[in-house]
Amino acid sequence: MSTHLTIAHLYGDLMNTYGDAGNILALNYYAKQMDVTLDAKVVSLEEDFKAADYDMVLFGGGQDFEQTIVAQDIQTKKAELIKFIEDDGPVLAICGGFQLLGHYYIGANGEKLPGIGALDHYTLDQDNNRFIGDIEIKNAETGEVYHGFENHQGRTFLGKGERPLGNVITGKGNNGEDGTEGAIYKNVYCSYFHGPILTRNGEIAKHLLLAALRRKYPEADFTTQAALPIPATF
Repeated sequence: MSTHLTIAHLYGDLMNTYGDAGNILALNYYAKQMDVTLDAKVVSLEEDFKAADYDMVLFGGGQDFEQTIVAQDIQTKKAELIKFIEDDGPVLAICGGFQLLGHYYIGANGEKLPGIGALDHYTLDQDNNRFIGDIEIKNAETGEVYHGFENHQGRTFLGKGERPLGNVITGKGNNGEDGTEGAIYKNVYCSYFHGPILTRNGEIAKHLLLAALRRKYPEADFTTQAALPIPATF
């Protein structure tokens, strides 16, 4: 059976400060192992996002100026993004993308910028400090251990319906207080991992791909793909 997935790379021309486009390369690599073809399209400023057109969404991080612009534009895509998420659409949101899926975040200059409220978290700032360094977390449900690098000023606090991507083993995580890192809601995976995350954590790529395949091809059997061992790095 030939399978194909279309990915929306939200603001891929603006929100790619930490090489988040590498997640596209990683997804392509892992998709080939699962005999899946991918087509990625950048959806940027003043461009429509239609939930029905895509099977997965990637949303990376950016610097303060770019995020300010995106925070305004994404409001025009809010309804369709929430529709996609609530219909179990797979999403990978990193750093600024993670923040903008929540209610709001406080920027480095103290300005409160709105998110779209698709997920029930919010992000505060911190004075003259950033969380920077290697980080290791463990997912409580799967037992999988993920490795990455964090670099963020924001302190994110999860809300109703969200569970962490993992509990912090080493590093700071979402806020340096509650031991959580990232968020999972339905088929949405959020994280502060840069590097990018999927190049070091192939199991997350596998989760995203399988979720997209099962959603698009509900009658198909993906037992073989689910059993396929995915290397942690590529």
